[in-house]
Amino acid sequence: MSFHNFSAPLWFLALLAVAALGFGYVVVLRSRRKRTLRFANLELLEKVTSAGPSRWRHVPAILMVLALLLLTTAMAGPTAEQRVPRNRATVMLVIDVSLSMEATDVAPTRLKAAQVAAKSFAQGLTPGVNLGLITFAGTATVLVAPTTDRAPVAQAIDHLKLAQSTATGEAIFAALQSIDGFSQVVGGPDGPPPARIVLMSDGKQTIPTENEDDPRGSFTAAKAAADKKIPITTISFGTVDGTVEIEGRTQSVAVDDSAMQEIAKLSGGDFYKAATADQLRKVYDTLGEQIGYEIKLADASRPWLILGTLVALLAAATSLVFNQRLP
Repeated sequence: MSFHNFSAPLWFLALLAVAALGFGYVVVLRSRRKRTLRFANLELLEKVTSAGPSRWRHVPAILMVLALLLLTTAMAGPTAEQRVPRNRATVMLVIDVSLSMEATDVAPTRLKAAQVAAKSFAQGLTPGVNLGLITFAGTATVLVAPTTDRAPVAQAIDHLKLAQSTATGEAIFAALQSIDGFSQVVGGPDGPPPARIVLMSDGKQTIPTENEDDPRGSFTAAKAAADKKIPITTISFGTVDGTVEIEGRTQSVAVDDSAMQEIAKLSGGDFYKAATADQLRKVYDTLGEQIGYEIKLADASRPWLILGTLVALLAAATSLVFNQRLP
């Protein structure tokens, strides 16, 4: 039962009336007692009454005052922080499908584990969130534009194909472009819906080859996301021991945590590391909770109203029992 952040606190002025009723009840009792003592024959009164009035007769009045206190609090409109599903949000899920995702350091392979976890994330996301899907290797491909329909996203995840190279910056720019296009369609008087990019990758950017600060590099893209107030949540997936066979040669595909951390930092997002399929699933579960729900102040008067009504009914019942009348 919340007792803060009242939406209509002026209703608490009614407590003055409740206090006046309580004071009036005490005054009436004392006045009645004085009249009884003034006009009654005390010797005769002691003979016909073995005991004084029962203290239980005050219980209905006390309960009624308590009920009025509770109902007044309800009318003041208490609010409380509540976890509610998001109705307007855009999420672009960006998945690395470079050849390094074939590594078996995460069983059965990085790609297979990523597919299972990504599908679980998509299907568990709250219905009001618009989810899109982008894959990237040497280039970025928008497989599904933002939509509340999870079926095409799940189907696209099932059919991911591996390719050469890792163009992380291009993937982020593609996600930003997709979000901009969708926002222009659904944006209303309240502006575009809030958006976020969830980027899962297991390796270092290879396109462009110089560095991430290239105009089309991942760090530049992350800064562009920050300018648009679109945070990037990065998931660094895999281990330092990952290897793949490419053209008959074994190549190391160690995960690049530092680059993913920097992308998250530059964009104002969060960084997660997952070295196993179970860890990846837990990361996606956490993101589903964070993205799918938001904390809002909501009406919390119902418990006060229910309790106040029950106490008022109890006051009426005890009045009938102890005083043979309704209060």
